[in-house]
Amino acid sequence: MTDTGFIVTVALALVAAAIGAAIAVRLGQSAILGYVAAGVLIGPYTVGPTAEPETVAALADVGLVFLLFAVGLELSISDLLRVRRVAIIGGTIQVVALVVIGFLVASALGFGTLEALFLGAFISQSSSTVIAKMLGERGELDASHGVIALGWATLQDLSTIVLVVLLTAFSLGGDLATDLGLAVAKAVLFLAILLPLGLRVLPWIFERLTLLRSREVFILSVVAVALGTAYVSELFGLSLALGAFLAGLLVSESDISHHVLGELSPLRDVFAGLFFVSIGMLFNPGFVLGAPVLVTIAVLLIVPLKGFIVAALSYVLGSPARTAVLAGVTLAQAGEFSFLLARVGADLGVVGEEMFSLMLAAAGVSIVLAPSLMRHTPDVLRAVDRRYGGRGVAPTEQVPTTGPTRRHAAICGYGRVGRLIGAALERRGFKYVVIEVDPRICRELRQRGVPVVQGLAENPRNLAVADLARAQVVVVTVPDSIAMRQIVHYVRRGHPRLPLIARARSASDKAVLQREGVGEIVVAETEVALEMARFTLTRLGVSSAETAAIVQGLRRRAS
Repeated sequence: MTDTGFIVTVALALVAAAIGAAIAVRLGQSAILGYVAAGVLIGPYTVGPTAEPETVAALADVGLVFLLFAVGLELSISDLLRVRRVAIIGGTIQVVALVVIGFLVASALGFGTLEALFLGAFISQSSSTVIAKMLGERGELDASHGVIALGWATLQDLSTIVLVVLLTAFSLGGDLATDLGLAVAKAVLFLAILLPLGLRVLPWIFERLTLLRSREVFILSVVAVALGTAYVSELFGLSLALGAFLAGLLVSESDISHHVLGELSPLRDVFAGLFFVSIGMLFNPGFVLGAPVLVTIAVLLIVPLKGFIVAALSYVLGSPARTAVLAGVTLAQAGEFSFLLARVGADLGVVGEEMFSLMLAAAGVSIVLAPSLMRHTPDVLRAVDRRYGGRGVAPTEQVPTTGPTRRHAAICGYGRVGRLIGAALERRGFKYVVIEVDPRICRELRQRGVPVVQGLAENPRNLAVADLARAQVVVVTVPDSIAMRQIVHYVRRGHPRLPLIARARSASDKAVLQREGVGEIVVAETEVALEMARFTLTRLGVSSAETAAIVQGLRRRAS
């Protein structure tokens, strides 16, 4: 093993992470795969230069704090409260079920009682870090399945406190009721302190710091808050990551949250890469090759079994089938708290070397599989939907008679964009029909008397029910590029003269829509740039007429 210093270790880890990520992205894969592969190559189980695991692990803890603090900033409390029933009930049942299943499987394989319990607790946890990274890369942090997955993962993180207390008490023979009560009391006290600080004090402090107009002071303050909250969280018996996530979530409710996130993002990306490198360094390829059956069984418990349980519970608790499946796939891996539980068991002397290696290997495999599963699952769901039909109304069902009969618009997708369009139509008294998969939104629209078809907008059956033959215009707002193309293709094939406006996320989307003959194409980035240019010119004293002419010229050039 090569002896390296701190600087050399950091440089080696960063260089390996950069090369691994570049290769992975060039091959069309997630950067996470590149980080993990880089960790394997500079880890103690492969030949070549070896980084100091303790140094990388310490830096990885910092990355974990930054990443979860940033995730909290990007979410909102209202989003999580919207899925609290699914996350709390489903998450609790899932954790208990997997602890029991893991215990039974490990016992059948010949492991001791305590080792079996630790394996069950190990497989019950998912990685908030992996989830946040994958959803962020795909732009799905605020998607329905993304919010459910992060809320579910938060419940799992909180369950770690209970699991650590219970398993430690079982291992040492302590007073279970006292230990558990003390842990819960510490957690409640921490939240009681954090809530007023996060909702009132921290936003006020950040707003005052912005008035100093010193970027250095602001960045240092953000870093201090993230790391300080994480440290205090650990003092109260919670994890570093959970404390940082909760602090970010509370600050997200302030107007300054986007500024905080913008300054933190570069640090988050660098240290998050080191976190995944540290995961790769724990991965022992030799153990995987030497015990393929055990590793396969453990991976099956973590990936397909956990994913199925999450998806089934999400569906039973009211999520659409598509959302439930995506949430299940998102949570189908082991996480940082799995490693924490494994380390606790090893430190207590109840988890042997074989079980510890099994846990690390299975977790590593699940994290490597996660990006590919997330990437390909939507394609599989679309193929199944084309073959068997989506979860919507029957093809013979018509739009309610209270709905529009002429001069109506059909809105495909009623998220943030679709909702604004619907509000604009209502202001002028125009009728519209919505195709939306989220049952909560569908119930809300029905209560307001808006005709709605519940199901996937790219499903031809649902488009047929929307009465496109009598529509005046079709508005496609779905963020999924492939779904958007399928909708446009169906509308153009069945109703070639029907006016259609669609939202494109990229130049390739725009090219496809142009080939399909779409009359109006809104490229999100282009329109944002034009609106900012219009505002800037106006503030600089350019007349409204000249500004409009310049913006129109830029729009023609962009097209």
